[in-house]
Amino acid sequence: MERRTLLRAAVLGGSSAVFGGTLWRGAAHAAPAQPGTGPYGALGSADANGVRLPSGFTSRVIARSGQTVTGTSYTWHSAPDGGACYPDGTGWIYVSNSEINPSGGTSAVKFSSAGAITGAYRILSGTRQNCAGGRTPWNTWLSCEEVSLGYVYETDPWGVTAAVRRDAMGRFKHEAAAADPVRKVVYLTEDETNGCLYRFVPTTWGSLSAGTLQVLVAGTATSGSFTWANVPDPDGSPTTTRTQVSGSKKFNGGEGCHYADDTVWFTTKGDNRVWQLNLNSGTYELAYDDSLVTSGTAPLTGVDNITGTSSGDLFVAEDGGTMEICVITPDDVIAPFLRIDGQSGSEITGPAFSPDGSRLYFSSQRGTSGSSSGGITYEVKGPFRA
Repeated sequence: MERRTLLRAAVLGGSSAVFGGTLWRGAAHAAPAQPGTGPYGALGSADANGVRLPSGFTSRVIARSGQTVTGTSYTWHSAPDGGACYPDGTGWIYVSNSEINPSGGTSAVKFSSAGAITGAYRILSGTRQNCAGGRTPWNTWLSCEEVSLGYVYETDPWGVTAAVRRDAMGRFKHEAAAADPVRKVVYLTEDETNGCLYRFVPTTWGSLSAGTLQVLVAGTATSGSFTWANVPDPDGSPTTTRTQVSGSKKFNGGEGCHYADDTVWFTTKGDNRVWQLNLNSGTYELAYDDSLVTSGTAPLTGVDNITGTSSGDLFVAEDGGTMEICVITPDDVIAPFLRIDGQSGSEITGPAFSPDGSRLYFSSQRGTSGSSSGGITYEVKGPFRA
Protein backbone atom coordinates (compact mmCIF):
# COMPACT_ATOMS: atom_id res chain seq x y z
CA MET A 1 0.00 0.00 0.00
CA GLU A 2 1.39 3.40 -0.92
CA ARG A 3 1.84 5.60 2.10
CA ARG A 4 1.34 9.35 2.01
CA THR A 5 4.54 11.37 1.96
CA LEU A 6 3.41 13.50 4.88
CA LEU A 7 1.74 12.08 7.94
CA ARG A 8 -0.34 14.65 9.76
CA ALA A 9 -1.44 14.89 13.36
CA ALA A 10 -4.07 12.94 15.20
CA VAL A 11 -5.49 14.09 18.51
CA LEU A 12 -5.97 11.41 21.12
CA GLY A 13 -7.43 12.14 24.50
CA GLY A 14 -6.64 15.84 24.31
CA SER A 15 -3.01 15.46 23.24
CA SER A 16 -1.64 16.51 19.87
CA ALA A 17 0.72 14.27 17.92
CA VAL A 18 3.11 15.70 15.35
CA PHE A 19 3.62 14.14 11.93
CA GLY A 20 5.52 15.33 8.91
CA GLY A 21 6.69 18.41 10.81
CA THR A 22 3.13 19.80 10.93
CA LEU A 23 1.37 20.41 14.23
CA TRP A 24 -2.41 20.22 14.18
CA ARG A 25 -4.52 21.02 17.22
CA GLY A 26 -8.03 19.84 17.84
CA ALA A 27 -11.13 19.42 15.73
CA ALA A 28 -10.68 22.71 13.90
CA HIS A 29 -8.33 20.81 11.59
CA ALA A 30 -9.31 17.16 11.92
CA ALA A 31 -11.93 15.14 13.71
CA PRO A 32 -10.29 14.00 16.95
CA ALA A 33 -10.20 10.32 17.75
CA GLN A 34 -11.79 9.19 20.97
CA PRO A 35 -9.47 8.91 24.00
CA GLY A 36 -7.40 5.76 23.84
CA THR A 37 -8.86 4.61 20.54
CA GLY A 38 -7.40 3.87 17.15
CA PRO A 39 -8.09 1.45 14.30
CA TYR A 40 -8.49 -1.41 16.81
CA GLY A 41 -10.45 0.40 19.50
CA ALA A 42 -9.73 1.04 23.16
CA LEU A 43 -7.47 -1.17 25.26
CA GLY A 44 -9.19 -3.54 27.62
CA SER A 45 -8.18 -4.62 31.10
CA ALA A 46 -4.93 -6.50 31.59
CA ASP A 47 -5.19 -10.21 30.81
CA ALA A 48 -3.57 -13.03 32.79
CA ASN A 49 -0.21 -12.11 31.23
CA GLY A 50 -0.49 -8.44 32.22
CA VAL A 51 -1.10 -7.37 28.62
CA ARG A 52 -3.84 -4.86 27.76
CA LEU A 53 -5.26 -5.44 24.29
CA PRO A 54 -8.15 -4.29 22.10
CA SER A 55 -11.25 -6.49 21.88
CA GLY A 56 -10.75 -9.63 19.81
CA PHE A 57 -7.03 -10.03 20.57
CA THR A 58 -5.38 -12.53 22.92
CA SER A 59 -1.84 -12.98 24.25
CA ARG A 60 0.28 -15.91 25.32
CA VAL A 61 3.80 -16.22 26.72
CA ILE A 62 6.16 -17.96 24.30
CA ALA A 63 9.32 -18.02 26.40
CA ARG A 64 10.92 -16.70 29.57
CA SER A 65 14.62 -15.97 30.09
CA GLY A 66 16.40 -18.75 31.95
CA GLN A 67 13.54 -21.22 31.43
CA THR A 68 13.07 -23.92 28.82
CA VAL A 69 10.83 -23.00 25.91
CA THR A 70 7.55 -24.93 26.14
CA GLY A 71 7.80 -28.37 24.52
CA THR A 72 11.57 -28.12 24.05
CA SER A 73 14.75 -28.58 26.08
CA TYR A 74 16.17 -25.21 25.00
CA THR A 75 16.74 -22.50 27.61
CA TRP A 76 15.65 -19.05 26.42
CA HIS A 77 18.24 -16.28 26.45
CA SER A 78 18.41 -13.22 28.70
CA ALA A 79 17.43 -9.70 27.59
CA PRO A 80 15.50 -10.61 24.41
CA ASP A 81 15.66 -7.77 21.89
CA GLY A 82 15.27 -7.34 18.11
CA GLY A 83 13.48 -10.03 16.16
CA ALA A 84 11.90 -11.10 12.87
CA CYS A 85 9.70 -13.87 11.43
CA TYR A 86 10.39 -16.24 8.54
CA PRO A 87 8.13 -18.65 6.63
CA ASP A 88 8.99 -22.29 7.25
CA GLY A 89 6.85 -24.51 5.04
CA THR A 90 3.36 -24.20 6.48
CA GLY A 91 4.77 -22.83 9.74
CA TRP A 92 7.20 -20.08 10.64
CA ILE A 93 10.23 -19.13 12.73
CA TYR A 94 10.70 -16.21 15.12
CA VAL A 95 14.30 -15.14 15.80
CA SER A 96 15.29 -13.02 18.81
CA ASN A 97 18.54 -11.30 19.78
CA SER A 98 20.07 -11.29 23.26
CA GLU A 99 21.27 -7.86 24.40
CA ILE A 100 23.81 -8.95 26.98
CA ASN A 101 27.57 -8.39 27.01
CA PRO A 102 29.44 -10.67 26.89
CA SER A 103 27.66 -13.65 25.29
CA GLY A 104 24.81 -11.97 23.37
CA GLY A 105 23.83 -13.95 20.29
CA THR A 106 20.49 -14.97 18.81
CA SER A 107 17.92 -17.73 19.37
CA ALA A 108 15.02 -19.02 17.30
CA VAL A 109 11.62 -20.63 17.94
CA LYS A 110 9.82 -22.76 15.34
CA PHE A 111 6.04 -22.93 15.01
CA SER A 112 3.68 -25.30 13.19
CA SER A 113 0.94 -24.07 10.87
CA ALA A 114 -1.40 -24.06 13.89
CA GLY A 115 1.01 -21.97 15.95
CA ALA A 116 2.27 -24.77 18.18
CA ILE A 117 5.91 -24.54 19.24
CA THR A 118 7.88 -27.34 17.58
CA GLY A 119 11.47 -26.40 18.44
CA ALA A 120 13.91 -23.83 19.78
CA TYR A 121 17.65 -23.47 19.27
CA ARG A 122 20.66 -21.15 19.05
CA ILE A 123 21.69 -19.56 15.74
CA LEU A 124 24.45 -17.16 16.93
CA SER A 125 26.83 -17.34 19.89
CA GLY A 126 29.94 -15.60 21.21
CA THR A 127 28.95 -12.06 20.23
CA ARG A 128 28.31 -8.91 22.29
CA GLN A 129 25.11 -7.07 23.15
CA ASN A 130 23.07 -8.05 20.12
CA CYS A 131 20.37 -5.40 20.09
CA ALA A 132 18.34 -5.07 16.90
CA GLY A 133 19.02 -6.08 13.30
CA GLY A 134 16.99 -6.83 10.22
CA ARG A 135 15.68 -9.44 7.85
CA THR A 136 17.10 -9.82 4.34
CA PRO A 137 15.07 -10.67 1.21
CA TRP A 138 17.03 -13.94 0.99
CA ASN A 139 15.74 -14.98 4.43
CA THR A 140 18.74 -14.44 6.67
CA TRP A 141 18.82 -12.42 9.90
CA LEU A 142 21.30 -9.57 10.39
CA SER A 143 22.15 -9.47 14.08
CA CYS A 144 23.79 -6.21 15.15
CA GLU A 145 26.20 -5.58 18.04
CA GLU A 146 25.32 -2.43 19.99
CA VAL A 147 28.87 -1.77 21.21
CA SER A 148 31.67 0.52 20.11
CA LEU A 149 33.25 -0.97 16.97
CA GLY A 150 30.49 -3.55 16.85
CA TYR A 151 29.89 -5.87 13.92
CA VAL A 152 26.94 -7.14 11.89
CA TYR A 153 26.52 -10.92 11.79
CA GLU A 154 24.51 -12.65 9.08
CA THR A 155 22.73 -15.65 10.56
CA ASP A 156 20.61 -18.56 9.36
CA PRO A 157 17.15 -18.68 11.07
CA TRP A 158 17.10 -22.46 10.52
CA GLY A 159 20.43 -22.85 12.32
CA VAL A 160 21.90 -25.00 9.52
CA THR A 161 24.53 -22.60 8.15
CA ALA A 162 27.03 -21.05 10.54
CA ALA A 163 26.74 -17.31 11.17
CA VAL A 164 29.17 -15.06 9.27
CA ARG A 165 30.60 -11.73 10.41
CA ARG A 166 30.07 -9.07 7.73
CA ASP A 167 33.05 -6.74 8.16
CA ALA A 168 32.27 -4.72 5.03
CA MET A 169 29.09 -3.38 6.70
CA GLY A 170 31.25 -1.31 9.02
CA ARG A 171 32.27 -1.24 12.66
CA PHE A 172 30.26 1.09 14.85
CA LYS A 173 27.55 0.94 17.52
CA HIS A 174 25.08 -0.90 15.32
CA GLU A 175 21.38 -0.90 16.09
CA ALA A 176 18.97 -1.90 13.30
CA ALA A 177 19.07 -2.81 9.60
CA ALA A 178 16.48 -2.61 6.83
CA ALA A 179 16.90 -4.06 3.34
CA ASP A 180 15.73 -2.16 0.26
CA PRO A 181 15.27 -4.63 -2.65
CA VAL A 182 14.51 -1.82 -5.11
CA ARG A 183 17.82 0.03 -4.72
CA LYS A 184 19.59 -3.15 -3.55
CA VAL A 185 21.02 -1.62 -0.38
CA VAL A 186 20.75 -2.14 3.38
CA TYR A 187 20.12 0.84 5.71
CA LEU A 188 21.81 0.86 9.12
CA THR A 189 21.17 2.94 12.26
CA GLU A 190 23.77 3.89 14.88
CA ASP A 191 22.98 4.19 18.59
CA GLU A 192 25.14 7.18 19.50
CA THR A 193 24.03 10.65 20.61
CA ASN A 194 25.77 11.93 17.47
CA GLY A 195 25.16 8.85 15.38
CA CYS A 196 24.58 8.62 11.64
CA LEU A 197 22.34 6.82 9.21
CA TYR A 198 24.22 4.56 6.81
CA ARG A 199 23.52 2.41 3.82
CA PHE A 200 25.52 -0.57 2.65
CA VAL A 201 25.71 -1.12 -1.12
CA PRO A 202 26.70 -4.76 -1.75
CA THR A 203 28.92 -5.53 -4.71
CA THR A 204 26.45 -8.29 -5.55
CA TRP A 205 22.88 -8.15 -4.30
CA GLY A 206 22.24 -11.25 -2.21
CA SER A 207 25.79 -11.33 -0.85
CA LEU A 208 27.02 -9.08 1.98
CA SER A 209 30.64 -10.19 1.83
CA ALA A 210 31.78 -7.08 -0.07
CA GLY A 211 30.48 -3.66 -0.90
CA THR A 212 30.55 0.04 -0.03
CA LEU A 213 29.47 1.67 3.23
CA GLN A 214 27.92 5.11 2.77
CA VAL A 215 26.65 7.75 5.19
CA LEU A 216 23.74 10.16 4.80
CA VAL A 217 24.83 13.77 4.21
CA ALA A 218 22.36 16.57 4.94
CA GLY A 219 21.90 19.86 6.78
CA THR A 220 21.07 20.35 10.44
CA ALA A 221 17.36 21.05 9.91
CA THR A 222 14.60 18.53 10.58
CA SER A 223 13.74 18.34 6.88
CA GLY A 224 15.46 18.83 3.56
CA SER A 225 17.32 17.00 0.84
CA PHE A 226 20.05 14.43 1.33
CA THR A 227 22.84 12.65 -0.50
CA TRP A 228 25.08 9.68 0.26
CA ALA A 229 28.87 9.75 0.63
CA ASN A 230 31.34 6.87 0.89
CA VAL A 231 32.81 6.19 4.32
CA PRO A 232 36.60 6.09 3.68
CA ASP A 233 37.38 3.57 6.43
CA PRO A 234 34.42 1.33 7.42
CA ASP A 235 36.66 -0.32 10.05
CA GLY A 236 36.12 2.78 12.21
CA SER A 237 39.58 2.79 13.79
CA PRO A 238 41.27 5.01 14.72
CA THR A 239 38.63 7.44 13.36
CA THR A 240 34.99 6.54 14.01
CA THR A 241 32.79 6.10 10.95
CA ARG A 242 30.44 8.89 12.11
CA THR A 243 33.24 11.49 12.07
CA GLN A 244 34.95 10.63 8.77
CA VAL A 245 32.65 12.47 6.35
CA SER A 246 32.13 16.22 6.55
CA GLY A 247 28.44 17.10 6.50
CA SER A 248 27.21 13.69 7.64
CA LYS A 249 23.91 14.27 9.42
CA LYS A 250 23.82 13.47 13.13
CA PHE A 251 20.90 11.71 14.81
CA ASN A 252 20.37 11.41 18.56
CA GLY A 253 20.42 7.71 19.30
CA GLY A 254 19.38 5.77 16.19
CA GLU A 255 17.13 2.81 16.98
CA GLY A 256 14.60 0.89 14.87
CA CYS A 257 14.57 0.92 11.05
CA HIS A 258 11.93 -0.24 8.57
CA TYR A 259 11.71 -0.06 4.77
CA ALA A 260 8.43 0.00 2.82
CA ASP A 261 7.09 1.66 -0.33
CA ASP A 262 10.22 3.64 -1.23
CA THR A 263 10.41 5.03 2.31
CA VAL A 264 12.77 4.34 5.20
CA TRP A 265 11.28 4.87 8.64
CA PHE A 266 13.71 5.05 11.56
CA THR A 267 13.53 6.16 15.18
CA THR A 268 15.83 8.21 17.41
CA LYS A 269 15.33 7.58 21.10
CA GLY A 270 17.42 10.49 22.36
CA ASP A 271 14.92 13.06 21.07
CA ASN A 272 11.87 10.78 20.78
CA ARG A 273 11.39 11.11 17.04
CA VAL A 274 10.32 9.01 14.09
CA TRP A 275 11.96 10.07 10.83
CA GLN A 276 11.11 9.26 7.24
CA LEU A 277 13.46 9.14 4.30
CA ASN A 278 11.60 9.68 1.04
CA LEU A 279 13.79 7.81 -1.40
CA ASN A 280 12.10 8.84 -4.64
CA SER A 281 12.37 12.56 -3.89
CA GLY A 282 15.68 12.39 -2.02
CA THR A 283 14.25 14.22 0.98
CA TYR A 284 13.90 13.56 4.70
CA GLU A 285 11.50 14.87 7.34
CA LEU A 286 10.01 14.19 10.74
CA ALA A 287 7.15 11.73 10.89
CA TYR A 288 6.64 12.17 14.66
CA ASP A 289 8.14 14.48 17.27
CA ASP A 290 6.81 14.50 20.81
CA SER A 291 8.67 17.71 21.71
CA LEU A 292 6.12 19.67 19.67
CA VAL A 293 3.16 18.29 21.60
CA THR A 294 1.84 21.36 23.43
CA SER A 295 -1.06 19.92 25.40
CA GLY A 296 -1.80 16.70 27.20
CA THR A 297 0.55 13.73 27.10
CA ALA A 298 2.52 12.61 24.05
CA PRO A 299 0.94 9.40 22.73
CA LEU A 300 4.31 7.76 22.03
CA THR A 301 7.39 8.07 24.23
CA GLY A 302 10.70 6.21 24.29
CA VAL A 303 10.51 5.30 20.59
CA ASP A 304 12.55 2.21 19.77
CA ASN A 305 11.96 -0.82 17.50
CA ILE A 306 9.68 -0.28 14.51
CA THR A 307 7.99 -2.62 12.05
CA GLY A 308 5.18 -2.44 9.52
CA THR A 309 2.34 -4.41 7.96
CA SER A 310 0.96 -4.89 4.47
CA SER A 311 -1.85 -2.46 5.37
CA GLY A 312 0.69 0.34 5.70
CA ASP A 313 0.42 0.51 9.49
CA LEU A 314 3.60 1.14 11.46
CA PHE A 315 4.02 -0.46 14.89
CA VAL A 316 6.46 1.34 17.21
CA ALA A 317 7.65 -0.21 20.47
CA GLU A 318 8.44 1.90 23.54
CA ASP A 319 11.64 1.70 25.55
CA GLY A 320 10.07 2.63 28.86
CA GLY A 321 7.35 5.22 28.35
CA THR A 322 4.09 3.54 29.28
CA MET A 323 5.29 0.15 27.96
CA GLU A 324 3.16 0.30 24.84
CA ILE A 325 3.35 -0.68 21.22
CA CYS A 326 1.69 2.15 19.31
CA VAL A 327 0.28 2.02 15.80
CA ILE A 328 0.66 4.81 13.25
CA THR A 329 -1.78 4.40 10.38
CA PRO A 330 -1.75 5.72 6.78
CA ASP A 331 -4.82 7.73 7.82
CA ASP A 332 -2.71 9.83 10.21
CA VAL A 333 -3.89 8.20 13.43
CA ILE A 334 -1.56 7.26 16.27
CA ALA A 335 -2.82 5.19 19.18
CA PRO A 336 -1.70 2.49 21.60
CA PHE A 337 -2.22 -1.02 20.27
CA LEU A 338 -1.16 -2.77 23.48
CA ARG A 339 0.24 -1.99 26.91
CA ILE A 340 2.05 -4.17 29.44
CA ASP A 341 1.19 -3.47 33.07
CA GLY A 342 3.54 -3.81 36.05
CA GLN A 343 6.81 -3.76 34.08
CA SER A 344 7.94 -0.14 34.26
CA GLY A 345 11.58 -1.22 34.64
CA SER A 346 11.59 -2.90 31.24
CA GLU A 347 11.22 -2.03 27.55
CA ILE A 348 9.33 -3.58 24.65
CA THR A 349 11.52 -5.10 21.96
CA GLY A 350 11.50 -7.19 18.80
CA PRO A 351 8.03 -6.62 17.28
CA ALA A 352 7.54 -8.85 14.23
CA PHE A 353 4.55 -10.34 12.45
CA SER A 354 4.07 -13.95 11.41
CA PRO A 355 4.15 -14.42 7.61
CA ASP A 356 0.33 -14.43 7.37
CA GLY A 357 0.08 -11.26 9.49
CA SER A 358 -2.21 -12.83 12.09
CA ARG A 359 0.26 -12.93 15.00
CA LEU A 360 2.57 -10.33 16.50
CA TYR A 361 5.67 -11.40 18.44
CA PHE A 362 7.60 -9.15 20.84
CA SER A 363 9.40 -9.21 24.17
CA SER A 364 9.53 -7.37 27.45
CA GLN A 365 13.29 -7.29 27.77
CA ARG A 366 13.48 -7.31 31.58
CA GLY A 367 9.97 -8.38 32.57
CA THR A 368 8.59 -7.78 36.04
CA SER A 369 11.99 -8.11 37.73
CA GLY A 370 13.69 -5.28 35.87
CA SER A 371 16.64 -7.62 35.29
CA SER A 372 18.01 -8.99 32.01
CA SER A 373 17.35 -12.47 33.39
CA GLY A 374 13.62 -11.69 33.64
CA GLY A 375 12.82 -11.28 29.93
CA ILE A 376 9.47 -12.46 28.58
CA THR A 377 8.61 -13.13 24.94
CA TYR A 378 4.97 -12.87 23.89
CA GLU A 379 2.63 -13.64 21.02
CA VAL A 380 -0.53 -11.63 20.29
CA LYS A 381 -3.13 -13.15 17.99
CA GLY A 382 -6.15 -11.43 16.50
CA PRO A 383 -7.81 -9.62 13.60
CA PHE A 384 -4.93 -7.47 12.38
CA ARG A 385 -5.74 -5.30 9.37
CA ALA A 386 -4.79 -6.89 6.05
